[in-house]
Amino acid sequence: MSSDMQHRVAMLVYDGVKLLDVSGPAEVLAEANKLGADYRIALLSTTGADVTSSVGIRITVDGSPASEPAPDTLVVPGGDIYPRTPVTRDLIEAARDLAARSGRVASVCSGAFVLGATGLLDGKRATTHWKVAGELAARCPKTRVEPDAIYVRDGTTYTSAGVTAGIDLALALVEEDHGPEVSRDVARALVVYLQRAGGQSQFSAPLQAPPPRSPALRRVIDLVQADPAGNHSLDALARHLNVSPRHLTRLFREELSTTPARYVESIRFDLAKAFLDQGHTATQAAALAGFPSYESLRRVFARELSISPAAYQRRFGSARRAQARA
Repeated sequence: MSSDMQHRVAMLVYDGVKLLDVSGPAEVLAEANKLGADYRIALLSTTGADVTSSVGIRITVDGSPASEPAPDTLVVPGGDIYPRTPVTRDLIEAARDLAARSGRVASVCSGAFVLGATGLLDGKRATTHWKVAGELAARCPKTRVEPDAIYVRDGTTYTSAGVTAGIDLALALVEEDHGPEVSRDVARALVVYLQRAGGQSQFSAPLQAPPPRSPALRRVIDLVQADPAGNHSLDALARHLNVSPRHLTRLFREELSTTPARYVESIRFDLAKAFLDQGHTATQAAALAGFPSYESLRRVFARELSISPAAYQRRFGSARRAQARA
């Protein structure tokens, strides 16, 4: 698309929509306009009435889908409501109507649930926030959900991971429309990453989450990271921490809603991904992360990401190498 062509972007919002899912992509497009683009953003709701965001800030909309001429791009932001409940019929119909008139369609975070409910993701690859990727796969069995990608493009359909990944997605759209130089300048102006590769891994649970409040549980992380292959059974951990196995189990259940064994496994899983990212073979990563065998690591990857360690490395390693070359 040349810089002198107007590009209409319809953003379909609703009560409970995540504010950053709306404002992040909008800021990218607005910044691109300063560099010669001509994105015209229209905020739409199913009825044309204003909506209230997830943080309580009211969003003034420009109209309903019926009031919007054929958009070049449709963006559906996410919200915590739809992983928890079915997408409403009016929102499905609004998204389907706008998508049918749009040149391309994109979702941010759990906005993928809206696209999925319309059938727009059937037969396609897609992603969403890693916490709800399993639920999206269950609701959309005809969709190949890639739970560890920042964003996924399948033809003219784009889906992205949680919250700030909407900025990465918007930068990708700007690059598609106006080239990498404009996209880079927008990223610099907003002081954000120079567009993370779409295949780059989403940050994962235990090592990226805030540390546990309990000193005993924080020591578990230190113990496992210091010696991933060590004996970290419930009894061994309890002896190390000088607490009873029953007390330690209760701490995990009350603070982290998991078991000691599953938490140790999740730390090892994150370590294994880091070793794969560094270029180790899957067998080496399994051993270095403390898994008893490659097969045990493979089972965890299949359960958490629905791909094998080798496939993970091929997919995301190649994306990182391409990004490094760029």
